[in-house]
Amino acid sequence: MNIKQIYRMLLPVVMGGIVLLSCTANKKTTENMEKEYEQGTFGYDVSYLSEKDEGLIVLTSADEKAQLILSAKYQGKVFTSTANGLDGNSHGFVNYNFFDAGVVDDHMNGFGGEDRFWLGPEGGRYSIYFEPGKEQVYDHWHTPKAIDIEEWKVIHATDEEVVFMKEMEQQNYVGTLLNIEIERKVSLLSADEIEDKLQIELPEGVGGVAYETTNSITNRNEFEWTPETGTICIWMLDMLNPSEGAVTLIPYNRGDEKDLGKVVTSDYFGAIPADRLKDDEGILYFKTDGKSRGKLGMNAKRTKSIAGNWDPLEKRLTLVTFDIDPCATYLNQEWNPDRDPLVGDALNAYNDGPLEDGSIMGPFLELESCSPAAFLKPGESLSHRHNVFHFTGEERSLSPIAEKLLGVSLEKVRNIF
Repeated sequence: MNIKQIYRMLLPVVMGGIVLLSCTANKKTTENMEKEYEQGTFGYDVSYLSEKDEGLIVLTSADEKAQLILSAKYQGKVFTSTANGLDGNSHGFVNYNFFDAGVVDDHMNGFGGEDRFWLGPEGGRYSIYFEPGKEQVYDHWHTPKAIDIEEWKVIHATDEEVVFMKEMEQQNYVGTLLNIEIERKVSLLSADEIEDKLQIELPEGVGGVAYETTNSITNRNEFEWTPETGTICIWMLDMLNPSEGAVTLIPYNRGDEKDLGKVVTSDYFGAIPADRLKDDEGILYFKTDGKSRGKLGMNAKRTKSIAGNWDPLEKRLTLVTFDIDPCATYLNQEWNPDRDPLVGDALNAYNDGPLEDGSIMGPFLELESCSPAAFLKPGESLSHRHNVFHFTGEERSLSPIAEKLLGVSLEKVRNIF
């Protein structure tokens, strides 16, 4: 089935609000039915993902420019977004190769997704990705099915937002069976809401799409989650398309290491080379071209609860903002049960690249945030907000946003490496 046929079957007229795509949906106009979208556009991804999920959800602004693709079948993901309608660039990483292969991976099913809900910790004494007693190496690493391949429920939907829910049971590394209820709300933001949340005025000629995610977990056990039972945290991951000139920007709080801890942990997968990671005047610059695998992390006292990515080729400035509590406990996610499980990161960034055998999942880049540890009594909940903002336009128009919110001009970012 070609793209034109998919549109005839699946894509209704988008007049604003929420659209659930299905084989019984209304037809597009003749003009749009005849149009085939190039890969890399939002229209292409709507068409492609409609083949994978007949219940695909599209949130659309009144002018049809800002749009999001969401999926309950694929764990409440925001698969991708655009600031410029069906013809505009698609910002999220969609793993076409994995979809097309049609296999189920025992470790992780890498469908992609611009914003996805996960749970931590990945490794360590409280890990929910390794069975008790198993060595924490890749062969024993398995993503919990509820956040990997199982469908979620839609429990509420309006023109502006969708709420997903999932119940799950998961054993952790110390042997505790955790009963968890997840609720996730995704809200498309208007231009006024974007300006209000970021305390900015959008420059003339700048396109934008943004959404707020409110994510919560509830303890459905009959016992309290404690350091003895182990616990979890909310872990949000944003997968975006890399490019040759893309750079992730992380402003941080400067100060004595004795008070704030080290600035960055940059050796998750071996040390990130100096020509890919620079620290300059309170900002970390991380080259995200998808050519060299590397991950960094920052603790809750150092992060300013904001990070960004500038892609000069796509002319896209992305910002993520998230809840932070400098006084709270964050979980260690390293694959090492001998490390202190109660000392971890609140912010992470990742650049994909080939493994030793030459294989690669993406390439993609990631911006990530975590909630504090969920030490909850029965029935108690913990929430974590993680917001994504994309701005498109010329560098001179976007630079004032970066200067105000990240503390650096885009000209400097473009020349930093």
